[in-house]
Amino acid sequence: MKQIRAQIISSSEVIPGVYLLWAQAAEIAALSQPGQFVMVRCGEGYDLMLRRPLSIHGISQDGSKLALLFAVVGWGTRWLSQRRQGESIDLFGPLGRGFVIDPGSRNLLLLAGGIGIAPLIYLAERALAAGCSVRLALGAETASQIYPRYLLPEGVEPVIVTADGSVGERGLVTDLLPRFIDWADQIFACGPIPMYRTMAATELARPVQVLLEQVMGCGLGTCFGCRIETRQGMKFVCKDGPVFELRDVIWEEIKEPASREAVIL
Repeated sequence: MKQIRAQIISSSEVIPGVYLLWAQAAEIAALSQPGQFVMVRCGEGYDLMLRRPLSIHGISQDGSKLALLFAVVGWGTRWLSQRRQGESIDLFGPLGRGFVIDPGSRNLLLLAGGIGIAPLIYLAERALAAGCSVRLALGAETASQIYPRYLLPEGVEPVIVTADGSVGERGLVTDLLPRFIDWADQIFACGPIPMYRTMAATELARPVQVLLEQVMGCGLGTCFGCRIETRQGMKFVCKDGPVFELRDVIWEEIKEPASREAVIL
């Protein structure tokens, strides 16, 4: 883990209310894995407890830059969205346990619900580099909320689903599971809690790794703010996750976050 001042290379609104920020952060990028996150200090003069957890969205080809994709949902992320090229931000990470691609896997299905695309782009890049085939199911309420195609890694096969049918197929991203379950060696998902509950209620003959969204205070497992119940006992999303096996989580005990501001994604 490293704590650094990272210079912002670029920041732009790529979806209404959603920003893509690139920062010079070689020390963190070199240690990171898909599914891990950083704690970002939003504002000046505030302590660690007011940091925001954000998934690592990608790493530049030279390994010196780190990308963050985040939605503006409160004062902290609003402050972050207003940072400009040349300014710097305080980052702490990488943190958590990320996704694991089994050595024998060749076909990977990635399911992204809304802003859940944030950690999956990095995973797709790593999987493609390892010679895997990647199908990415993108789900959102409407066309304007879909992640831009020009930002997708070359080689990814996207399938788009919107609740209102304004682009792609009409429905939910989980509706695609029956179509691709036989093709996929592994399934990875990131999205809201109801999406995971739907998946958990479905008989899936494949291992599924999910990135769990929970409010985080410290990011280190010391504040007990992100504890959850699993079939292996109490776990901390920040330290034991944020990636878990779908079947390990006791979904009846998981509460949806009351606020999105300090939720990882």
